[in-house]
Amino acid sequence: MGRTVARRFAVPAVLAAMVSVGAAPPSSGSAASGSEQAPKVPVAVGYGGAVASVDADASAAGVEILRKGGNAVDAAVATAAALGVTEPYSSGIGGGGYFVYYDAKSRTVRTIDGRETAPLTADAGLFLENGQPIPFADAVTSGLGVGTPGTPATWQTALDSWGSKPLGSLLKPAERLARDGFTVDATFRSQTESNEARFRNFPDTAELFLPGGALPVVGSTFKNPDLARTYQELGRKGVGALYRGELARDIVDTVNEPPVAPGSGYNARPGDLSLKDLAAYRAKRQAPTKTSYRGLGVYSIAPSSSGGTTVGEALNILEDTDLSKASDVQYLHRYIEASRIAFADRGRWVGDPAFEDVPTKELLSQEFADSRACLIKDDAVLTSPLAPGDPRHPAACRAGGKAAPTTYEGENTTHLTVADKWGNVVAYTLTIEQTGGSGITVPGRGFILNNELTDFSFAPASPAVHDPNLPGPGKRPRSSISPTIVLDRHAKPVVALGSPGGATIVTTVLQTLTGFLDRGLPLVDAIAAPRASQRNQTTTELEPGLWDSPVRAQLEVLGHGFRQNPEIGAATGVQRLPDGKWLAAAETVRRGGGSAMVVRPAH
Repeated sequence: MGRTVARRFAVPAVLAAMVSVGAAPPSSGSAASGSEQAPKVPVAVGYGGAVASVDADASAAGVEILRKGGNAVDAAVATAAALGVTEPYSSGIGGGGYFVYYDAKSRTVRTIDGRETAPLTADAGLFLENGQPIPFADAVTSGLGVGTPGTPATWQTALDSWGSKPLGSLLKPAERLARDGFTVDATFRSQTESNEARFRNFPDTAELFLPGGALPVVGSTFKNPDLARTYQELGRKGVGALYRGELARDIVDTVNEPPVAPGSGYNARPGDLSLKDLAAYRAKRQAPTKTSYRGLGVYSIAPSSSGGTTVGEALNILEDTDLSKASDVQYLHRYIEASRIAFADRGRWVGDPAFEDVPTKELLSQEFADSRACLIKDDAVLTSPLAPGDPRHPAACRAGGKAAPTTYEGENTTHLTVADKWGNVVAYTLTIEQTGGSGITVPGRGFILNNELTDFSFAPASPAVHDPNLPGPGKRPRSSISPTIVLDRHAKPVVALGSPGGATIVTTVLQTLTGFLDRGLPLVDAIAAPRASQRNQTTTELEPGLWDSPVRAQLEVLGHGFRQNPEIGAATGVQRLPDGKWLAAAETVRRGGGSAMVVRPAH
């Protein structure tokens, strides 16, 4: 990865070569399988639409749909379904996510909250035993952490609202990929290896992901015929089959009686999911968040995710600083401090708005941002954990009170970004939470269940501080997912992007946006630039590219403290170019590099 930061992080000669090769899927127009793996390049420019994801087969599935006349929503669903095959530890129909859509005809942004929900029997003591929180690791690999899946409902809600193709036809590339197989890469093997011990506690998971009792071999073909049949069933019956009927019963039985290997001795705490929970689930269409930044409109997802409010507040804090002229040290200092403040406020105020009074409008007001921005000093660092401000009653530079904690969120989510020839755009982040989710596969169905409920706070941090993220019946846990679409003054797309990474999603999106909009980086360079992530903690996480740079020492002189993180996020994005062209961009290195494709490459 890069060795320098901000404006000086660029490899134009390499990127120019990348643009001209591997920018489209195989000539067959179908998602590759087995030895016919699609090429994987991080940037592509061309016409007819674009897809960027972490996986070449998934991007190829999306482009296949675009070539067949599908729109961005259709292609997003097809890409997501394929990611459920090739990225099963990050996404799938056992999880949830957030969908942001730009409609070119009306020049408006709409969103879907497809977050998982707690059982209707859940209360604030969901993760307490004898009055004490259970160990986090125990909750992760259990039925107790599984929420009602939202991904299938998200797909159908998006298609009913804005799609042009039936679900069954959009699932065909993923169904084919699951049946015929895909080529195992180093990332897939590594993620399997990190989960091997807990996967062995569940016979169905071990049988699927540890074929023959061993780790999958890099270069081998991995098949999932059970998932192919499940996709076929959903295509034939509709997603209602997952929320009512035999598949729903299989999910409920698996959550409430996790099928643990006999003799393993593992205590997989049962959940309390019911058929009523699944039948009652709805993906929610809702208004996006909107922030004005540098004269542009920045749109994202509103609560239950904290992504839109936290990225938006941080941008508002940075609005009065000319980041284009700042030195690398000044830029990173301001970015880190804005992140620290925004996370302090999210921890106090953001939760599921169906249960909490979330002051979304006030959190995104410039008045509140200005009252918080004045805390930032050029020659000193704020102390974490920083206490929140009150967006309902902004008071300039006020500090004090109790800080709310940053809840741990699993990092292995996935993000895809799509544009079509009509100018519609989708930024969609989906997840099963932890790498490998709960580790529990629904027997005979080919997919892992989420452990999303562990995003709730297990107990209040302090009786003196209200925690909006405690569990409740049917409640959505707070998320950091931040799919974002930026529009110009004429309400036309400038860029769309997002990332996985748990709570680091917010900082990844914020840093990428400022790198692209303020620092003048090409989109692929803004994505590749080494990252810093501050989440109202005593130290800021740095990737090696910043850790090993002289900038770290200069920031430490100001008072910053750091710890290393080998990899933060894995972003993708699309950028609208003149004359109907699109640029798709993905990671150059992280997670083995991402996959950017266009329908017709511009050479």
